[in-house]
Amino acid sequence: MISGAKLIHKTHTTYLPTPFPVHYYGMPNGKIYLVFSRFYEVDFGKTGIEFIFAVHKEFSYDYEKEELNAVCNEFHRTPIYSEMIDKPEPKIKTVKIYRDLNSYGEAQALLNEKAIKMRRQNRMTENLAS
Repeated sequence: MISGAKLIHKTHTTYLPTPFPVHYYGMPNGKIYLVFSRFYEVDFGKTGIEFIFAVHKEFSYDYEKEELNAVCNEFHRTPIYSEMIDKPEPKIKTVKIYRDLNSYGEAQALLNEKAIKMRRQNRMTENLAS
């Protein structure tokens, strides 16, 4: 069985500008994806919730060893704990914004599909190389 995105950390109080939880996932390509939601204005006086998928630029993830790694030297020679990825002024890049999702479960399902595709591509590449 091919596994999907791995939940690294989940926080209800975050440095990001959202009143909702933030979920951090490790992906097979070594990137860490953040999934969080926020309000947006649909129409005058009407709001909706959108889900943001972003990539963390300051940390990477070893999918096989399930280890966090710092990309920069800020955390050189110190252990990196999962709570450390939610920090003030994080460097993140928004990848996609979804306004048609209804829950974090649906967001996780999309991320799992993406992770499974990455794993299959990696396996195909390894098979071609051998």
